[in-house]
Amino acid sequence: MPEGPSIVILREQVAQFEGRTIVRAEGSSKDVAMDELAGQPVLALRSFGKHFLIRLGDRALRIHLLMFGTYLINETKAAGRAGPRLSLFFDDGSALHFYTCSIKTISDDLDNEYDWRGDVMNDAWSAALALKKLRTQPGTLACDALLDQTIFAGVGNIIKNEVLFRVRIHPLSTVGDIPAAKLRELLAQAREYSFDFLEWKKAGTLKQHWLAHTRKICPRCNISFLRGHLGKTARRSFYCARCQLQYPLTPPRSGSTPRSRKTPPAS
Repeated sequence: MPEGPSIVILREQVAQFEGRTIVRAEGSSKDVAMDELAGQPVLALRSFGKHFLIRLGDRALRIHLLMFGTYLINETKAAGRAGPRLSLFFDDGSALHFYTCSIKTISDDLDNEYDWRGDVMNDAWSAALALKKLRTQPGTLACDALLDQTIFAGVGNIIKNEVLFRVRIHPLSTVGDIPAAKLRELLAQAREYSFDFLEWKKAGTLKQHWLAHTRKICPRCNISFLRGHLGKTARRSFYCARCQLQYPLTPPRSGSTPRSRKTPPAS
């Protein structure tokens, strides 16, 4: 599933369509009135987390690429493949096509539809607001909290695994038991890693920079990573049982230091 940085790249790649007028719309989406799009100007192209947004004259289109969604500019997929969910043809002869995705028509008042402070890639991102939301759900696991799009819009499974490894937090740690300083570090890294992701994705080197996601050996401890489908989200987690501490920590024995709780067997 494309994460926030990939949607930012999409927004940048289709910037040429801003200011253009739609002359025809086609596609299999049942949630878009195709015949009403002709004559609509593209007033703005925006992104919020994993949503790509096209603001038109009297409405907006929200596109979610789901797990396998794609888009093409000025070309289409070969005959015999699944057709586009939405194709937009413009007054200058250009075209934009979206495949295998969810498309909804929403209000053109995007500032009312979205609180931009919740998007880790947006200039309006508010770590203070995210922290306030986290503190209302102390029993939530760290691996689930990072994937909560109402708190970290744009964070996906890759970013989740890499951020938890960066800040040395075990994915099964409960939010309310993570020390305040560590929680603030988690918030900062969710944003910082997202922009690193963006830079590496543009350079075509993203996978080369992965330290935890899909990796087998911890680069810090030189021991095998554990992996499993953890939390309510049941997304794949890759983590080190030694350097990623699980909060709350096991009460220390006399004369010893606190330890991470025993990790359940990986699936």
